Amino acid sequence: MRKSLVAEFLGTFWLVFGGCGSAVLAAAYPELGIGFVGVAFAFGLTVLTMAYAVGGISGGHFNPAVSLGLTVAGRFPAARLLPYIVVQVVGAVAAAALLYFIASGKAGFELGGFAANGYGDHSPGGYSLLSALLIEVLLTMFFLIIILGSTSSRVPAGFAPLAIGLALTLIHLVSIPVTNTSVNPARSTGQALFVGGWALQQLWLFWIAPLAGGVLGGLVWKFLDDAD
Repeated sequence: MRKSLVAEFLGTFWLVFGGCGSAVLAAAYPELGIGFVGVAFAFGLTVLTMAYAVGGISGGHFNPAVSLGLTVAGRFPAARLLPYIVVQVVGAVAAAALLYFIASGKAGFELGGFAANGYGDHSPGGYSLLSALLIEVLLTMFFLIIILGSTSSRVPAGFAPLAIGLALTLIHLVSIPVTNTSVNPARSTGQALFVGGWALQQLWLFWIAPLAGGVLGGLVWKFLDDAD
């Protein structure tokens, strides 16, 4: 259990540092910024690489919504759910803290949005609370279906991290303009703690929506997996 928790901490740390770090440090770099596409691929690559690195130790969740969805689907013991969520959040906060100290080392540093998730005035594209709620639930649900399906015994072993990483890339390509893409309450929490104010006030959505999507994804896969 201890090694699994350390693996989840490291995986979530890498996801937040690599994904949010690409948004904070590289997305809008003058003339050479990687933009939305680069950030989307950065998030996908963090999951792909750490799923191969430590997925065999902890299962490679790196996300409370994933842990909850796997529990609902009967793939993860409920007794481990809370410890996993705790270390995932701690890993995300640690990554956000290190990212903050690195970013603040630049002359004229301004915190800005710091890759935090938001809706309404704090949505990159000005999308409403309802739009944010719907897209976060829907994309998290499909993320769980892809995770559960690609790790099923019915498909060739060894390729699941590729499918999962590419799925997260696609999710970001679709939803960065809407919410800055959460689908992960731990990722949202780490950034919100440093932004404070509006980010903390809106954080509730980025817990409720991904967790609801995770539950729905687990239930849908359980139905499909039980079907003849």
